[in-house]
Amino acid sequence: MKSTMVADPLRLFDCSPITDGAAAVIVAPLDRAREFTDTPIKVLASAQASDTITLHDRRDISTLDATVAAGQKAFRMAKLTHKDIDMVEVHDCFSIAEICAIEDLGFCRKGTAGKFTADGETALGGKIPVNTSGGLKACGHPVGATGIKQVYEIVKQIRNDAGKRQIDGADIGMTHNVGGTGATAVVHILRRA
Repeated sequence: MKSTMVADPLRLFDCSPITDGAAAVIVAPLDRAREFTDTPIKVLASAQASDTITLHDRRDISTLDATVAAGQKAFRMAKLTHKDIDMVEVHDCFSIAEICAIEDLGFCRKGTAGKFTADGETALGGKIPVNTSGGLKACGHPVGATGIKQVYEIVKQIRNDAGKRQIDGADIGMTHNVGGTGATAVVHILRRA
């Protein structure tokens, strides 16, 4: 609360640091993946949506319509509902972005995510644990690698290999990544194969 003001009400520690980094993931047919691991992960959905890049042309400044659309597509593709998701890694480039993302993805109604989070519903043991990795603010934001870092955290959770961050019974996870000031959003749903 005492860090340098960036843009009221956001302060320095509300903002993720842009960092260097790289990441890779191997995607393979399930039968081939089983040759290399006892716990392959299946991609149930991979959805992308776009919106205007200019903020002043957006329908609502606190909603990323690309996130709403990509999330809805992913749920349809996976034939799942919000109740099926055990955890989600969202693009929290700023502290407010996590709040907006869980609303836009439909985990709570618009305008309620602040209280939902304050009540512990997004914490370990909560209704829908969010950013168990610490998110972009804790891990940094190597722009091109951020989405793979999110997938990595979901895979660690599903494989019951997340240590102190482990969610009991984690089976299905979601990632949400954003680009171009929210003009593009990508949502993946992953599950133990």
